[in-house]
Amino acid sequence: MRLFAAVLPPPERLDELGHVVDRLCRSPGAEGVRWTARPGWHLTLAFMGEVEEALLPELRVRLERAASRTSPFSLRLHGGGHFGGRVLWAGVAGDLDALRLLAERSDAAARRTGIAMEEHRRYRAHLTVGRGDGVDPGPFLDVLDGFEGGRWEATELALVRSELPVSGVRGERPRYERVGGWPLGGGGAG
Repeated sequence: MRLFAAVLPPPERLDELGHVVDRLCRSPGAEGVRWTARPGWHLTLAFMGEVEEALLPELRVRLERAASRTSPFSLRLHGGGHFGGRVLWAGVAGDLDALRLLAERSDAAARRTGIAMEEHRRYRAHLTVGRGDGVDPGPFLDVLDGFEGGRWEATELALVRSELPVSGVRGERPRYERVGGWPLGGGGAG
């Protein structure tokens, strides 16, 4: 199964961002962007790719340990940007050091479980809102730049399964399913 570790913003914070993305979807050039679906919005901490089911018990133990060693922290969605003009994203502000530490611990948990992770890169907190090839991100960034979401407390490390579209139907999106979660600062496994 295809897995990643993530922080899932609360619904009310996603609704705030959703109002902005709704505006973006009505902007000139929006038809050239594949907009991500709100139910799948997340802050990826560590992308693991395909993981053998036999590794899941150990991965769960290691992610629980990573969560228990990290205290809850404050975040907010804010502003936006792009990666190479291909990926549009909402930015993240708040206790980014704690978020980065949780990302590093999630990555280490996967590696110690025996999951072959991509080359380690500096963590860049973001929430992907759209993808497109050859789309001028400028007009979209003008709208995202002014976005200031409300604060929330990140209290859980989630393990998420993603299923990529296989039908070939235009507009079909990946499906995401939360398959585990552990409270930050300790507590029971999920």
